[in-house]
Amino acid sequence: MMDLSSQAPTIRAISVAELNRRAKTLLEDGIARVWVDGEISNLSRPASGHVYFSLKDSSAQVSAAWFRQRQRGPSHNLKNGDQVLVFGKVSIYEARGNYQMIVEQLEPAGEGELRAKFDALKTALATEGLFDETTKQALPAVPRKIGIITSPSGAAVRDIVTILRRRFPAIPIVVYPAAVQGVAAKAQLVDAIGHAVRRNECDVLIIGRGGGSLEDLWPFNEESVARAIFACPIPIVSAVGHEIDFTIADFVADVRAPTPSGAAEIVVPDQNEWQSRLEYLAANIEKLAQRYLEDRFQSVDWLNKRLAQCSPAATVARQRDWLRNLQQIMLGVIRTDMSSRARQLESTQLRLLQQSPAVDVQQRLNLASSLQQRLETAAHNMIRNPREKLHVAARTLNSVSPLATLERGYAIVSNTETGNILTSAETIATGTQIETRLAKGSLLATVTGTVANERNGNDD
Repeated sequence: MMDLSSQAPTIRAISVAELNRRAKTLLEDGIARVWVDGEISNLSRPASGHVYFSLKDSSAQVSAAWFRQRQRGPSHNLKNGDQVLVFGKVSIYEARGNYQMIVEQLEPAGEGELRAKFDALKTALATEGLFDETTKQALPAVPRKIGIITSPSGAAVRDIVTILRRRFPAIPIVVYPAAVQGVAAKAQLVDAIGHAVRRNECDVLIIGRGGGSLEDLWPFNEESVARAIFACPIPIVSAVGHEIDFTIADFVADVRAPTPSGAAEIVVPDQNEWQSRLEYLAANIEKLAQRYLEDRFQSVDWLNKRLAQCSPAATVARQRDWLRNLQQIMLGVIRTDMSSRARQLESTQLRLLQQSPAVDVQQRLNLASSLQQRLETAAHNMIRNPREKLHVAARTLNSVSPLATLERGYAIVSNTETGNILTSAETIATGTQIETRLAKGSLLATVTGTVANERNGNDD
């Protein structure tokens, strides 16, 4: 017996989750997506919307999960015992380690043949040119009347009418009833298209129905219906099933809508948006018309002016103005010439006067008179100037004479004995006889005392 305890430190064990994760990776990478044919059993629909069931045959079974986001067909119609074709991948539910199939597409087992017929017809009609874009008709911008080819009691017609009424309620609607499922649907669809063409009352048609299985939608994959749509002179919008559903009618129709509601939004514009656009266009048209009229009015005014200029009266007026202008020019030339001749005459007369003996005599007389005046003025100045100088000298001598000083209140003191003029009290002794001469007369006095000059004393 092997003792594993000694090897434990060298063995790295993995978890159960890691084991299931590796197994899941091996299954998903090792087995490509496949179609599986089997019978449904153990069907379960929890509140999550997912569908769980077992897919079995006579000798084996496998668990299957059809998640809600992957459901493209009518899952509510499934029941135990249904024989179906399932397309998907093989995986493992890691939490439990359960091997299961993840369903991506499911359809009844009989749809395999229908799918083959669909592909064959699609190839044949495409080769024939029924799908060419060059054959597609354009939809009217705003249809006058809309025709709907569908079941009058289905949800599709209610959705279409509701949206049409909301987007553009003024457009009338005509419903051409036809079965959209079952054996009679093919013929009724063809008849409804023909009826709409014969009445020729609509300028766009919507043909379609709600969602369903491939078998439910099969009438819209019939060749007769496809050819009726292709031959219809009225533009047709195909609106069959959901966005993921494609039928032959979708390829042949002039426009494919993802749903019946989408078809209603395609064939008519929003009335409010359209009205706003019309108001915008009307305003632009009004501006253009106003501008055009203004341009025309300007052209008419210009033509009227040209017409007035070209009239006989205008021509005569222009000639008259030309003659008047010419007359003014001639008068101007004459006046200029006369003025020039007058100036020449004046210049000649002036030169004659300047050269005349009388003028020379007069000029000499004027010169003699001027010289006489200048001589008299000079003689007068010669006499007057010395006299004025004498007067000035006398006034100057008088202003500096002792007599003039005495007249201003001063006196001259002299020693009567010596006759010397006294200028200082220090040079005279007490008892000396002095004479004080005034402007008028003299005073005789005896010195009784002297007083020193304070200013001189301060200076000493």
